[in-house]
Amino acid sequence: MSLRQFEYALAVAEEGSVTAAAEALRVAQPSVSQQIRGLERDLGVELFSRTPTGLVPTVAGRAFLREAEVAMNAARRARATARAGADELVGELVVAVQMGLGARQLPGALSALRRRFPRLEVTVFEEPNPTELERLARGGVLDLALMAGPCEEGLYDGHHLGDEEFVVVLPAGHPALAADRVALRELEREPWVRFDPASALDGVLADVLRDNALAPTTVARVSQTATAVRWAAHGLGVTVVPASAVPPGHEHLVRPLSPAVSQPVVASVRPGAGLAETALLEFLRQETWYRFGRSWVAPASPAGSAPAV
Repeated sequence: MSLRQFEYALAVAEEGSVTAAAEALRVAQPSVSQQIRGLERDLGVELFSRTPTGLVPTVAGRAFLREAEVAMNAARRARATARAGADELVGELVVAVQMGLGARQLPGALSALRRRFPRLEVTVFEEPNPTELERLARGGVLDLALMAGPCEEGLYDGHHLGDEEFVVVLPAGHPALAADRVALRELEREPWVRFDPASALDGVLADVLRDNALAPTTVARVSQTATAVRWAAHGLGVTVVPASAVPPGHEHLVRPLSPAVSQPVVASVRPGAGLAETALLEFLRQETWYRFGRSWVAPASPAGSAPAV
């Protein structure tokens, strides 16, 4: 078996036909067909079933394709490592962040990484659902992920960066803004802006509300922390978000909770990490992770900071 065969099989699964796969790969259709037949012959199984809507992976095919994707990702990293010089690194680094974490810290760390390796391509995406992050990790898609806890099954090496404290966002003029901290029971009658029920952020909020025996009215559900903050600031309802996820210009509308609510921030790094992952991890460790004492001062907006990831 060869990596080319893996690439062709993944393309057929993605495109749904040999013709479309050949067009996507910019190769002749007979070449794709020949490689797939040879691969099935070597494996002794059929990888695809022909249906009215196109080629669909068989049970054996799905199992093979999962491993083929891992192998292709490993080959990509191997090429990038081989081409790395003493002061230069080329290739792609794939980073995922659990929604709401590292909104202020990650841009600074990525800027430092870019200065260190200007030819390195970095792909970053925000994922609200921790289950999806785990799936991507098992598929070998991610090089590094920011998560609120270690990756399951020991797939990645976890590095505790700090703790992220949660804050409540209140409308301008709200009486609770006069306090250093806000007890959740003071917000019992307030409407709430919440997040997708499958997201980790809404899971934290649901736990906090349950622990305080609160069942408030939900007036809206949003997919981004910045949206929740802005809607709360305009008086739609109150919300709770990680401190670093508060967009610049809204710090005066947030207060920490009493009792404090926080969660760990863990950088999950692929075992045997290369130069890029190691450098990004070090830059992340140099960032400030917010956890407040008994009195709280809103973090200042760094000049020229990048928008939240």
